[in-house]
Amino acid sequence: MCIRDRHNSVSGVAHLACETEEDVFDSLRELLSYIPQNNAEGAPILEYNKSENEVIEELDAIIPDSSNEPYDIRDVINLIFDDDIFELQPHWAKNIITGFARLRGHSIGIVANQPSVLAGCLDIDASTKAARFVRFCDAFNIPLVTFVDVPGFLPGTEQEHGGIIRHGAKLLYAFSEASVPKLTVITRKAYGGAYDVMSSKHIRADLNVAWPTAEIAVMGSEGAVNIIFRKEIGESKEPEKKHQELTEEYKEKFASPYIAAEMGYIDRVIFPRDTRKELLVALERYGNKREERPKRKHGNIPL
Repeated sequence: MCIRDRHNSVSGVAHLACETEEDVFDSLRELLSYIPQNNAEGAPILEYNKSENEVIEELDAIIPDSSNEPYDIRDVINLIFDDDIFELQPHWAKNIITGFARLRGHSIGIVANQPSVLAGCLDIDASTKAARFVRFCDAFNIPLVTFVDVPGFLPGTEQEHGGIIRHGAKLLYAFSEASVPKLTVITRKAYGGAYDVMSSKHIRADLNVAWPTAEIAVMGSEGAVNIIFRKEIGESKEPEKKHQELTEEYKEKFASPYIAAEMGYIDRVIFPRDTRKELLVALERYGNKREERPKRKHGNIPL
């Protein structure tokens, strides 16, 4: 493995890899087109003349029927935004996507769990990668759109001993601190502390919407049922059938996005096809958002 590949895929030091010098300058031009010249300017807006239908029906069928089946979140992102995502650090911490796209010409920063890698779990590298990107967007007044499909933090002694809680707190802090418009779409799983970290209503996101396929809970339905109803399942004559019944009941009572909406954690449950339309309305509403904060030197991010 050459140094270029090592720093793009292993260390996370580099953000992009290019084959030629011409490719380097092309990538730089595209990157700079999303970023204002300084923090006093708004994010760049390009002219957008397409009179397209903002309803994208392909999104209604993009989530697999099984909640354990992976899919590529890039397919969702590329359908919703004007053009394909300009991804940063695509070869490192692949379980989370960071990059830029445009919504009717407006520059947008995107953070998204990637269900096709580690089921979208947050680990140390993913938390660090996303936290730095969120702070970068906040520094340059670039609105953030977050796509959530996260089953939790990656378990294991390697992650625990490496300080996953400390690194996960970086992402929590970054989203909490950001004063730009923060729009969140929950596509499927949103479990436990990892859900909280991903620009949830609990850390002051401006808009939180969920698709009907969303599951918002402390933990997955099957795992919860195994713990809570262990005795009932063990005593049942048909344990597999009993487990399935209890799992469906748990999903309906505790993991439904409509329950979260009743509690104020979700603003709306929307059809996937309406996601672009919802984001456009929210961008117009919160695009000029400004926050007055007390003067201080800086915050104390958990480095």
